[in-house]
Amino acid sequence: MPQHALDDADPRLLGHRLQEARRARGLTQQDAADSIGVARTTVTAVEKGERRVRPNELIRLAALYARPVSSLVGAREPVADFAAQFRIAYASSSESRAETEQREAVREFQALCEDYLHLEALSGARMPRSYPPQYDVDGIPPDDAAEDMAAAERNRLGLGDGPVPMLRELLENDVGIRVFYASLPSRIAGAFAYTDELGGCIMVNALHPEERRRWSMAHEYGHFLASRFRSRLTVLGAFERVPASERFADAFARALLMPTPGLRRRFHQMAQAAGGAMTVAEVCRMAHRYFVSVEAMMLRLEELRLVPAGAWDRLQGRGFRVREAEEQLGLPPNPRDDSPFPLRYRLLAIRAYEEGKLSEGELARLLRVDRVSARRVVQELTHPLHVLDEGSVAPLSVDLAASIVGRGC
Repeated sequence: MPQHALDDADPRLLGHRLQEARRARGLTQQDAADSIGVARTTVTAVEKGERRVRPNELIRLAALYARPVSSLVGAREPVADFAAQFRIAYASSSESRAETEQREAVREFQALCEDYLHLEALSGARMPRSYPPQYDVDGIPPDDAAEDMAAAERNRLGLGDGPVPMLRELLENDVGIRVFYASLPSRIAGAFAYTDELGGCIMVNALHPEERRRWSMAHEYGHFLASRFRSRLTVLGAFERVPASERFADAFARALLMPTPGLRRRFHQMAQAAGGAMTVAEVCRMAHRYFVSVEAMMLRLEELRLVPAGAWDRLQGRGFRVREAEEQLGLPPNPRDDSPFPLRYRLLAIRAYEEGKLSEGELARLLRVDRVSARRVVQELTHPLHVLDEGSVAPLSVDLAASIVGRGC
């Protein structure tokens, strides 16, 4: 670790990052002091910016905190500690497995947000924001408030009353919400956070089915619109009695993804085409069209009294299998975007790399891949392949990561 790299670093900012990294690992200042062979008061001074950390100390602390040195040293803006926002305690010897999983999920969420902000700082490209004022839903029945808010957002974003096929892109490009996918324990559906420097951020479980991921995105977006200054971690089955805020967010997700006017109209059209009797096959086709699960569609139709109450439970009781039904109907799986990062994040990373602002190792870390895979991402996004008219394959001549302002295209 070159000494000049530390000489250029702001000791107060570096000390703050070291403190947050230590806390995120659930370690005390004494733990850190023991690992580098100094007194606890020395670690205190380092974290306050009163004493510069030495290169060998920084390398050992980074290893102890499971952080790359580059994430601790560099010109990136600090982000408020997420653990405090989510009211998650730091690790202790008595911490349960579920608590550990939640703490680690929040730590990864913060790391993703910090990396995105770092890339924007390198590129001088802050996220454009198109946020509505926070909706006032106090005193309004949750279902009514959710329907009204979903209708208002659809109108604001020009969505009409049809399906929303590209929800992640909509939230990122039209609203200015950062949406990450992360491999999380199955019980954690997603998370939401807001800070002034980051704006709105959403993380969803990459291991969940695509329909569940879209639902989680809409659910967390509902939290942002109604209570953006209160961070949330959505844990499935965490409550014996679901809180009103979670019922509201689910109601908003239903109304946003399956808007009442359009769904009613589509239902009656399909029922008429089927001779007046809506079949299970038609419900499966509707779910596929709206990019939601068959269960979500059935429950929504029950809620709107378009099918008898309890229809979904009775269908399950008869041994109904969704995947088998979809295969019989020839319904292909909906497209999946499995990248942890939105396209804009990847393009910013590639631009910074090509401009020499990131090393290949730093690019790989920011993309959460090895160096070979990082090179492949660069190739795919700068010179993607396409099929020529005669059937041969050739690279496109347009660099998708290049700016069109002042550099030509």
